[in-house]
Amino acid sequence: MAVVPLTFFRGKASTDERYGKRPAQRSMDELLACGFVVVDKPCGPSSHQTSDMVKSLVGASKAGHLGTLDPNVSGVLPVLLGRAPRAASFLMSEDKVYVGIMQFQADIGEKAIRSAFGKFVGEIEQLPPVRSAVARRLRKRTIHSLEILEIHGRDVLFRSHVEAGTYIRKLAHDIGRTTGKGAHLVELRRTAVGRIPEQSSANLHSISEAAWLWKEKKDDSALRRIVFPLERTIDVIGMGRVRVIDSAVDPVCSGAQLMAPGISSAESTIKDGDTVAVMTLKDELVAFGTAAMTPDEMISAKGGVAVKTGRVIMERGIYPRWTKQ
Repeated sequence: MAVVPLTFFRGKASTDERYGKRPAQRSMDELLACGFVVVDKPCGPSSHQTSDMVKSLVGASKAGHLGTLDPNVSGVLPVLLGRAPRAASFLMSEDKVYVGIMQFQADIGEKAIRSAFGKFVGEIEQLPPVRSAVARRLRKRTIHSLEILEIHGRDVLFRSHVEAGTYIRKLAHDIGRTTGKGAHLVELRRTAVGRIPEQSSANLHSISEAAWLWKEKKDDSALRRIVFPLERTIDVIGMGRVRVIDSAVDPVCSGAQLMAPGISSAESTIKDGDTVAVMTLKDELVAFGTAAMTPDEMISAKGGVAVKTGRVIMERGIYPRWTKQ
């Protein structure tokens, strides 16, 4: 169970219900304008092709995916819709969990297999594959766990919890190399991205059916169980939140720095320099930024920049522009 962080409050604050909208109250069109779908990607199409299919099925203006899966890999693929891809760079660093089958190229004993697996838990160095989108230089990656589930002859069923950017196919190859027998990946499925498990995903057929019901029968109940507000990702990644009063929203949407007097509350887990989510009092995501103060300073300071505004998500004009009386 997730621990709810302590929150520091500046004082009582209220929000004008005429402006903005709580995520749970958004229409389907509004969800598609800034939401996400957790797709159970099948083997075959690329991640880009899969996100394009989702975009076409639901009628979103744009779509982008988090964490590329090779065409022959299945599993959890978050697809961001509408304006949501603006948040991609802040969501890419989540750990991944995979279940796969690797095959050794010669007979090998169980003891040798387990010994080899044990050498790849913790911090390792990886050289990206030749056919990769990044420069081929050694990179440090953390393997949080590498669990052998079953061994059948030369085949090993395993589960791995790894840092983002870890190449599982290369991991299997390197394990085989250390044994002197050689090994390759036979099958791979991603079962989680951060705190998003495969149980939260929907396959393309389910998405197609739900979208048809909404478009043809005006019934969005099934699609609402598939398309989530972007704000839910903040829970998934456990990012600290700073909530702002209504009059501070539009300036931030215009790219202004968030000043301390505009803050209503700040979560205690935030540290100076952390990436934070700037939220309205209705829990709408306004922007991502970098904390320039500690939480207690944010709610006690009479002035100064509290959060340096980074990527703005909310459109301008949702909240009224503040003017001096």
